[in-house]
Amino acid sequence: MGKVAVGAAVVCAAAVCAAAALVVRHRMISSRKWTRSVSILKEFGEKCETPIGKLRQLADAMDVEMHAGLASEGGSKLSMLISYVDNLPTGDEEGLYYALDLGGTNFRVLRVHLGGKEKGVISQEFDEVSIPPQLMTGSSEGLFDFIAAALAKFVESEPEGFHPPPGRQRELGFTFSFPVKQTSIASGTLIKWTKGFSIDDTVGEDVVGELTKSLEKIGLDMRVAALVNDTIGTLAGGRFYNQDVIAAVILGTGTNAAYVEHAHAIPKWHGLMPKSGDMVINMEWGNFRSSHLPLTEYDQDLDAESLNPGEQIFEKLLSGMYLGEIVRRALLKMAEEAEFFGDTVPPKLKIPFILRYATKPCQ
Repeated sequence: MGKVAVGAAVVCAAAVCAAAALVVRHRMISSRKWTRSVSILKEFGEKCETPIGKLRQLADAMDVEMHAGLASEGGSKLSMLISYVDNLPTGDEEGLYYALDLGGTNFRVLRVHLGGKEKGVISQEFDEVSIPPQLMTGSSEGLFDFIAAALAKFVESEPEGFHPPPGRQRELGFTFSFPVKQTSIASGTLIKWTKGFSIDDTVGEDVVGELTKSLEKIGLDMRVAALVNDTIGTLAGGRFYNQDVIAAVILGTGTNAAYVEHAHAIPKWHGLMPKSGDMVINMEWGNFRSSHLPLTEYDQDLDAESLNPGEQIFEKLLSGMYLGEIVRRALLKMAEEAEFFGDTVPPKLKIPFILRYATKPCQ
């Protein structure tokens, strides 16, 4: 019995040692995996850093590009587009106004009742509509027909007291948040698509004309009174409340900035000097690029695989269209190299743009 007991004890001891060895090995492996995960995140953070010195370099580089863009067409990465908006709201505006805001994967149709300085915005209603992915890469006619149909449906809910008198058209402010070469306050040709859109037959066309054709097709009696970028719309909205507002920044699906410039400081402006002496400039700063920008491997890979490689680098670094995708790429590397989610990589993590980043434009 004694020998049996000793033998059993030896076997138990061996089993315990083996189990202990497995636990230690598992912990060592887990520790290595954890260390690798931390290393990936640390490297990502270090490459994203923007200390004050780098921010100053970026500001100086952007200042150079701004002056070059104001001097001549095509002379800069920043288009510095002339908006033909030389007067902004005073806060005295009254009445019912319609607006269409197209700037990303969704668009909004709005109806706003303004009551001047005393009442401000009396009421506002809007519908937000998701654009089917196939329309973002289809035809110009398909996209604008879809938008016109949504606008017509929205107009049907207009209160009776606000119907325009016979013979008078409803007027629409069209916020079109893509690079456009403005030719007047109510016309402009598309320079290029951004934010995931790629519709070849719209490029070089007057976007107001494209929308107008779709409105006429369904018999909606409405004309586009003004074509503006969303950043300029944001600037106008801020000026309605505060006359000291001179600039606006969009951080949404994309990113951009607009500001009030002195007309005499725009060498490429060849028209009559506006009475106000000012001109709103649409910077299109999403296309800004500099050697000082903190590009990581995830940013570089995302750009290389995008619809417009080499373009809109600034936008791809910080706008809502791309932030979720950058996070997905970092998580995928952690899953593949450090088994962050276990022995297998989650299949959905391999799907581009599966992570969405919800944003709201701000001023």
